[in-house]
Amino acid sequence: MAENIKTLHGKDTFLFVRKLKDAKTSEGKLIPFQTSLSFGPSRDSDTTQTKSGPVTTAGGIETDLSVEFINNTSAIVDALQDSLFDGDKLEFWIIYTGRKNAQGQYFSFYGRAIVSEDSNDNDVDDLSTREISFGVDGTPKRGWTTLPQSAQEAIEYVYRGLEAMGENETTGTAWKDADAGINTEG
Repeated sequence: MAENIKTLHGKDTFLFVRKLKDAKTSEGKLIPFQTSLSFGPSRDSDTTQTKSGPVTTAGGIETDLSVEFINNTSAIVDALQDSLFDGDKLEFWIIYTGRKNAQGQYFSFYGRAIVSEDSNDNDVDDLSTREISFGVDGTPKRGWTTLPQSAQEAIEYVYRGLEAMGENETTGTAWKDADAGINTEG
């Protein structure tokens, strides 16, 4: 193959979150001990048959997002319950550490959501696990983000930019159509 196409692995894909109201004072945090992450944007469409052939109408984007992890005592896991019980809006990033651009930034999705479901399994002979489902607002945005040192350290043991920032600031780079197929070996 002439192109440098690289496969991506689930073990290199991580979910970070933070409360939207904390964007000026704290970094996005890794949900510790993730075992599974599911991200599924979709669009419904309707087809109307006409005398000239079918005409399709597309609906809005809807996004399914859920994460499974070993239950733990981290502050960010407690923030997930705050979102469910109190309606706290969250920011989220899905970071693909196996894909970088020439600036060393990682491919990611950014969005806003609230927790819609928190399922907890507590079998006697196993670790406590949780599955969190999110209600995602609007359409998640694609881009490239830099990982702060704290995020890089969190990923080593188990991964808008993640730094604390004002509402309209960013440390990332928006997706451009020319980014399709981009990956730089690091």
